[in-house]
Amino acid sequence: MADFTAKDVQELRKATGAGMMDAKRALTENGGDPSAAAKWLREQGLAKAQTREGRDNTQGAVAVSTTDNVAAVAELKSETDFVAKSDQFTSLVQEIAALVAAKGEDAAGEKADAIDDLKVVLKENIALGQVVRFEAADGNVVDTYIHRQDGRGVNGVLVELAGGSKDLAHEIAVQIAFTRPAYLNRDDVPEAEVAEERSTLENITRAEGKPEAALGKIVDGRLTGWFKERVLLEQNYVKDEKQTINDLLGGAQVVRFAQVSIGG
Repeated sequence: MADFTAKDVQELRKATGAGMMDAKRALTENGGDPSAAAKWLREQGLAKAQTREGRDNTQGAVAVSTTDNVAAVAELKSETDFVAKSDQFTSLVQEIAALVAAKGEDAAGEKADAIDDLKVVLKENIALGQVVRFEAADGNVVDTYIHRQDGRGVNGVLVELAGGSKDLAHEIAVQIAFTRPAYLNRDDVPEAEVAEERSTLENITRAEGKPEAALGKIVDGRLTGWFKERVLLEQNYVKDEKQTINDLLGGAQVVRFAQVSIGG
């Protein structure tokens, strides 16, 4: 019979997050060797985790990290918000974001084993989600914003700005988090998408009985409102709706932005 003590079981549980009976069985199966038992638990847990891979994991947490002229955002996905709010989960996604900022997007793969371990401990379909990294060009600045909910990040934004300050980049990031624009400027919106919306608005306007002579002007006005919802530069600034984001920028320019949100 394997030789181990209650203290050995306790230490194995602490190291792996396994239940008492699982820890005892692991030590029994591996002759009381704690390292072999920990490996056995992980292998057994990962085998069970394979059966969870098809389950929805639309919850999770987002983290951002900045280093000098580099900013990164990372998403870790889970099945429930309960797991996503745990210290182990939020710590890991923050580690991933910091690693990506320091070494590049591919560096997120270095945490694959840690993600696998978390699957075993938390017993959910946990997976790496979106990972984005911006390294600002010479003279440009980057900044971030993270919106938190119930102790976890749920919406992370990166912004690179030319000819502006980090404070201004941060304000733009806040704007993006709350208004969720899909495009930077009007020219970025696909022509087919614009044409489809224009056709829809024309049909709506005709159905309202508006005069045919005024149709074009009315549709153009409504299309402008549609662009404001989707195009960052045309949006009204959330802290002062008398000015647009383009007005707020002054001589600065948004080079690019990225937004990663849970369920988004």
